[in-house]
Amino acid sequence: MQNIKVFDDCVHELSRLPGVGRKTAVRLALHILKIKPEQAYKLSDAIRKLKDNIKFCKECGSIAEGELCKVCSDEHRNKDVICIVEEAKDVFFIENTGRFNGLYHVLGGKISPLDGVGPSDLSFNKLVERVEKLNVREVIIATNPDADGETTASYIGKILQNKANLKVTKLASGIPIGSHLEYADEITVLRALENRVDLG
Repeated sequence: MQNIKVFDDCVHELSRLPGVGRKTAVRLALHILKIKPEQAYKLSDAIRKLKDNIKFCKECGSIAEGELCKVCSDEHRNKDVICIVEEAKDVFFIENTGRFNGLYHVLGGKISPLDGVGPSDLSFNKLVERVEKLNVREVIIATNPDADGETTASYIGKILQNKANLKVTKLASGIPIGSHLEYADEITVLRALENRVDLG
């Protein structure tokens, strides 16, 4: 395809999104060209509003419209239980089961030596602080069942092992090894949550 700077710039920016390669970016850019102008403007307006109005919750790290997300600001949530996930997107997959009523803690990633991500790059200190402050009785580790997720889960177990009256559990093995929460259906996630195993 001939080089047209405006088109190429759009393709370049789209290809920087996670999971979007150049071919997909070209298809998306061509689709945007084909749709009605008002649809394209709605998309760009939604992206701008997202950046202007959505933040990360100061308590758990999930997405929020204000300082606190809906879960952390909900008085009816069970504050005795915290489910630990890697990314904010993982909160959605567990919430979609409709069966978890506790709080969340988003690490902001996972320990990955190959990618240069260590414990100091993630929100472990905040996790320990919340567990102590809220007098949490159970933490559920819901990291992905890949090598880095397992390393992260082991580290969490280690830093929390000496906390009195704290039960540390992990999602059951219903989610295939090497897979991610986002690829599991709601029933699989629910079963993994309900059949969680005690790490203690």
